[in-house]
Amino acid sequence: MAPKRRAASGTKAGGKKAKEETPKPKNAFTSAKEALLAAGPQVKGKKKVDEHCPLSSNGEVHEDYDCMLNQTNIGNNNNNNKFYVVQVIKSGSSYYSWNRWGRVGEVGQNKLSEFNNVENAIKDFEKKFKDKTKNNWSDRLNFVSHPGKYTLIEVDGDENAEVKVDSVDGKSVKVTKNVLSCTLDTAMKKLIELIFSNDMFKEAMECMNLDIKKMPLGKLSKIQIAKGFEVLEEIEAAMNQKRGKARLEELSSKFFTVIPHNFGRNRPPAIDNKEVVEQKKEMLMVLADIELAQTLKSETEKAQEMVETVPHPLDQDYNSLHCRLSLMDTNSEIFKIIEKYLKATSDGYRKPKIVNVWEVDRDTEGTRFNENDKLENRRLLWHGTNIAVVAAILKSGLRIMPHSGGRVGRGIYFASENSKSACYVRTSKNTGVMFLCEVALGQEKTITKDNSSLKSAPPGFDSVVARGSVEPDPSQDTFITLEGKKIAVPQGKPISQPQFSGSHFCNSEYLIYKESQCRLRYLLELHMN
Repeated sequence: MAPKRRAASGTKAGGKKAKEETPKPKNAFTSAKEALLAAGPQVKGKKKVDEHCPLSSNGEVHEDYDCMLNQTNIGNNNNNNKFYVVQVIKSGSSYYSWNRWGRVGEVGQNKLSEFNNVENAIKDFEKKFKDKTKNNWSDRLNFVSHPGKYTLIEVDGDENAEVKVDSVDGKSVKVTKNVLSCTLDTAMKKLIELIFSNDMFKEAMECMNLDIKKMPLGKLSKIQIAKGFEVLEEIEAAMNQKRGKARLEELSSKFFTVIPHNFGRNRPPAIDNKEVVEQKKEMLMVLADIELAQTLKSETEKAQEMVETVPHPLDQDYNSLHCRLSLMDTNSEIFKIIEKYLKATSDGYRKPKIVNVWEVDRDTEGTRFNENDKLENRRLLWHGTNIAVVAAILKSGLRIMPHSGGRVGRGIYFASENSKSACYVRTSKNTGVMFLCEVALGQEKTITKDNSSLKSAPPGFDSVVARGSVEPDPSQDTFITLEGKKIAVPQGKPISQPQFSGSHFCNSEYLIYKESQCRLRYLLELHMN
């Protein structure tokens, strides 16, 4: 039986089809909402006229009269998964009310009404909002969802314009930016373009059936993502209480209303088992890390609003990471060791081939890692991930989230075999990213059976190793020295481990439960099938 999957990064203990762990925000938080909101404020921007409106090219949303509504209902064999867009638009001296509605994923129907003054346009907007949601627009900050009605989808900001607009004597004027030449070399340009690519982010969201029209890039809301976690908690509670099919369909409808999905004309499936819940948690974590990457871009652009000369956008993206990346010489000894590690522990399925290896030095991570200076038994271990969360990992490191979990509990998962982590790498245009991390394992607790209740290493131990029936030949390990510490690096092919032949785990997994016990050392840019 395949273990459950968590959001996007890391590897889980179990067979080769095990699902991977995702880095999460700080483990000191007690709820998903606290963790998400603590990541920083939303960057708000000007609302954008719906792209399907005839006034999209020459109109603007009046103040904040813009809403996206969603309603999913799969109870009693229903198949409702629909949206409603309402906006007040100013074009020239006229004001309009724009409505568009239909099945999620389709353009749907629309209505554009012109009014002789802004008051009447607003009145029409507020009436439509009340009819569809049973809420007053003036009370939207305390929005309450009602059965059979639409729910407000919270989105923030907008895609920042390339040319900023300022105001002089009440009139809008364009501020032309003097953009400096890019200082990054060709290899770095390609990497930064890859991990900040809007097309890549959109592709990742679409692969999870998310409706990017409701949660477009630049408008992802931390609050909306946190609401999704809250509904998943309700679903878990209902399953634990053995509530019936009707209750799970009701809550599934609530989840798909809060986190809009595009199922085409198919009936949205009920979230009725723990494996699907874990998959949805993973999805929300990927979504949260995409939101973080988008926030990095938006905050940088906002800081440059009143500056006439600005760095190249790629320089801005790189600088926003607060992380130094240095391209490794392919003739260096450490490159050859890494290359051998990759080849010895990979298989023929993904066929990873090194494009570039980057040394990673995250701001402040070294200081935090030094808290474990007394811990010995250090290993260089693999950590695979979805390419959509790489920018977030470089910015914030590998993290543990309150909702994280797996066969070996709530921790950060690593593997000694590349083939294990490679199963969890999601590529873009056949390019994937994997990390090699220095992990301070200290005193290991060996287990051979699942223990999903673990939230820390047992007393007297610093880490947990779920021993697999195979392991890279320990006799072939080599050692590298980083900052005075010896670090073991596997170099041999995986061989049978007779003493663990009865283990529930095929491949060994290494678990730490303190974020400070690992440090990103190398980023591998890989060509993968």
